Amino acid sequence: MKPPTTLLLFVGALIFFAAGNVRSDASDHRYKEGDSVPLYANKVGPFHNPSETYRYFDLPFCVPEGVKDKKEAFGEVLNGDRLVSAPYKLSFRDEKDSETYCKKKLSRKEVEQFRRAVEKDYYFQMYYDDLPIWGFIGKVDKESKSDPSEFKYFLYKHIQFEILYNNDRVIEINARMDPHSLVDLTEDKEVFAEFMYTVKWKETETPFEKRMDKYAMSSSLPHHLEIHWFSIINSCVTVLLLTGFLATILMRVLKNDFMKYAQDEEAADDQEETGWKNIHGDVFRFPKHKSLFAASLGSGTQLFTLTIFIFMLSLVGVFYPYNRGALFTALVVIYALTSGIAGYTASSFYCQLEGKNWVTEFQAPVRTTKYPREIPPLPWYRSAVPQMAMAGFLPFSAIYIELYYIFASVWGHRIYTIYSILFIVFIILLIVTAFITVALTYFQLAAEDHEWWWRSFLCGGSTGLFIYAYCLYYYYARSDMSGFMQTSFFFGYMACICYGFFLMLGTVGFRAALLFVRHIYRSIKCE
Repeated sequence: MKPPTTLLLFVGALIFFAAGNVRSDASDHRYKEGDSVPLYANKVGPFHNPSETYRYFDLPFCVPEGVKDKKEAFGEVLNGDRLVSAPYKLSFRDEKDSETYCKKKLSRKEVEQFRRAVEKDYYFQMYYDDLPIWGFIGKVDKESKSDPSEFKYFLYKHIQFEILYNNDRVIEINARMDPHSLVDLTEDKEVFAEFMYTVKWKETETPFEKRMDKYAMSSSLPHHLEIHWFSIINSCVTVLLLTGFLATILMRVLKNDFMKYAQDEEAADDQEETGWKNIHGDVFRFPKHKSLFAASLGSGTQLFTLTIFIFMLSLVGVFYPYNRGALFTALVVIYALTSGIAGYTASSFYCQLEGKNWVTEFQAPVRTTKYPREIPPLPWYRSAVPQMAMAGFLPFSAIYIELYYIFASVWGHRIYTIYSILFIVFIILLIVTAFITVALTYFQLAAEDHEWWWRSFLCGGSTGLFIYAYCLYYYYARSDMSGFMQTSFFFGYMACICYGFFLMLGTVGFRAALLFVRHIYRSIKCE
């Protein structure tokens, strides 16, 4: 068994062993009437800036005695959770009606702090028996007013909980803010606030195993599914038409080339060679910056393996909605476990490229000449940048519809659970990337340009640049994000993610091009 195969099996076993532990975070508590059920306040922040979050008690809410921080799991820390015991007491099947939990006189500074938060549409998030709760802390009254100085700002002071249970288990919780119980924050003056909450319990027949289905339904509604399937059909039709067209041309051209070179060999041995056969002595000349090239392939291979394992875990249901930090935990753990794949791939390929202090044979079907052949002058559209633009456009066109839903989930408050569709789109992306890179590599070789190594990697990875360009469109046209912190988070993290796509797809493109080049030069007779 080859070392990479052994390593992959070992990593896979560790990952799926850990997957069972990732799911075990879900609460499976059973309660008796009057039992205390854990309620944690998590965070607050502006609704349109999902990365800008603060601790719940950073706002001047009433802080109850004996507030304790929850001991957080690794995934919760990575997720940015800040769980502390909440000020409400929601015991199992214990109803309460407009119960006061705090009376407080808000100072002018606290009023101003709340008003700024309401103006930015601050929301809060809590967890009750591991079920998420959201709500806005206040509202802005803009009715019949065009001047912002005339707006009125109000803080909600009465929250109404409706909890559904099945026998001895909590199934669902909803929170609604009472629109008639408000504190006026418009003026800079001290105000008195009496904070209250109401708890109503209702029985349901929904089984405990399906209590998370509610949160997954938003992305599985019929009209959403229609859009997702339209995305896939659109991608498939576009890809099949374009790749079929290119494949037909490429196969015909290659067939003609093989016939022509066969006839040339029979006609005259001294006849001058043309086209891609003419550069057979240079096509396997190793690229510049071999160390960087090998390292890029190693990292790309690791990220490809990481992506495959993440899809495997998602398809078996590990990343169910609000399994807090499960995805981040999986990313960190799998990235660490697959680091050996990057090292093995990079060192192995560097070894084959006659790297320093290494001796191993690169299995090329033709011999490489001692001196490199001069590349003939080429038109501008055959240079690297235009070729990358052509190579990245087709794969990007196959995924751009699905990108919106992914962005709305990562940089918004939507839930994405249709991993099967996403996996199909990913497979389409790989196929298109490989094919378009092979086609452009052929045209490059046909123009007697033998420096295809880096070009195939750059063309394959250029889709990552298109995704980053889409980030600009999404930020300014499809989102309401604002502020320095959110902007730097968004473009900084997306730069890292797009660079990862660049390395992964670049590796896919180069591997496909290498197989193609080896195949065509193995099929002809070269002196």
